[in-house]
Amino acid sequence: MMADGPSRPYVPAAGKHWRLPLYDLMAKVLGADAARRVLVQQIASRTGDRVLEIGCGTGSLLLGVKQAQPGAEVVGLDPDPAALAIARRKAERAGVPIRTDQGYADELPYADASFDRVLSSFMFHHLPRTVKEAALREARRVLKPGGRFHMVDLGGPGSGGRGFIAHLIHADRHLKDNAEDRVLALMRGAGLADAQVLARRPSLLGSAVYYQATVPPA
Repeated sequence: MMADGPSRPYVPAAGKHWRLPLYDLMAKVLGADAARRVLVQQIASRTGDRVLEIGCGTGSLLLGVKQAQPGAEVVGLDPDPAALAIARRKAERAGVPIRTDQGYADELPYADASFDRVLSSFMFHHLPRTVKEAALREARRVLKPGGRFHMVDLGGPGSGGRGFIAHLIHADRHLKDNAEDRVLALMRGAGLADAQVLARRPSLLGSAVYYQATVPPA
């Protein structure tokens, strides 16, 4: 794990720090884990691939990717040291080697063109517009030519599910900037090509939208 960098405000995996011990249970009950399993299938990582997840939280997607393709190298980045500690414990219990680094999606501590896949899972909607833009530029920078960006996130206005939890989540001001057309425009603006919606999946949180974009081959 990389040494801790300077701290700055961020939204933790469960929205509030005190909820972190409940996050994995919440993700399972609300359908986020099932949505991530679909994302693992879309990623289709190969032996030798380097895969980075930005905002990896407690590492559920990382473990799923590594278990699906043991020959891939998986790296998770998150600003929350407590969430990263949970991810490492889960990986140790599963006997799955992963790397975790503390850092921010808009300031990736990695070299240019150093990953084959960059992933994001239910993190993007937490970010302000300017940080969304910077995070996508950084994802583009660290992807190799021909590499792919994969993301699953909540849809914007009009895609919310029913019930109190969905209503509460979709009241977040940042989610109002998470409409599909805006997300696709941000991807293109960051230099990612072939930005598209691959699928939509209903959940208790609202519609989970799957995105993919690529870096043009050299």
